Amino acid sequence: MKTEFDLDKMSKPRRPGFVARLRGNFLAGLIIIAPIGLTFYLIWTVVGWIDGWVWPFVPDAYQPDALINRFFRAEGADPIPVNVRGIGVFIFLLFTVIVGWIGKGFLGRSFLRWGESLVERMPVVRSIYNGVKQIAETVFSQRDTSFDKACLIEYPRKGIWAIAFISVNAKGEVYKKLSDGSEVATVFLPTTPNPTSGFLLFLPRSDIQELDMSVEDAAKLVISAGLVYPNGEPVEDVDS
Repeated sequence: MKTEFDLDKMSKPRRPGFVARLRGNFLAGLIIIAPIGLTFYLIWTVVGWIDGWVWPFVPDAYQPDALINRFFRAEGADPIPVNVRGIGVFIFLLFTVIVGWIGKGFLGRSFLRWGESLVERMPVVRSIYNGVKQIAETVFSQRDTSFDKACLIEYPRKGIWAIAFISVNAKGEVYKKLSDGSEVATVFLPTTPNPTSGFLLFLPRSDIQELDMSVEDAAKLVISAGLVYPNGEPVEDVDS
């Protein structure tokens, strides 16, 4: 027969042990530290990559270590070790702004047209240059060239749905070959967890289910492999 003391022991929840609490605190700290640490690591890596790309074009006399040792090192003293990150990024940004300012002018446009006319005469270089130029104009243009909406499409077969992004309506020869008078959308279907690769699809608008979530939220859902939903709340039953 169970006593009152035994019933009290059964009713009270068992406190987690020291190891369980330690593991929980570690995981909570990891969730906080990982995004911050990875963000700073990526920024540090990108800045170092840009510096390494820019500094070879700067004369040795104007490198940071040469300037600092020239003005601050005492005569006869050992060289001052210098590892400055970020100056190369500033030089790259300044150089890019100057090139853009010159390219907008009459002389810059004339020089650019002359250079492109030379490139057009080189078979292999022409294809590479035109492809890179088109990508750069699409990605960095100030015009509205981003994805329009997030959507659901049936892929790779009927009954299986995948998240995709609507780009623009199909045009030209593609539209003439596929359309029966209705709109045909250009859709990009990303892969998980790397959304930079995927498939380019052309679908009738009637086969596309547009989503209310933003493109950014849909991208998070793709990258997280379905673990991060926009609102984090279950959808209410439509029949209730």
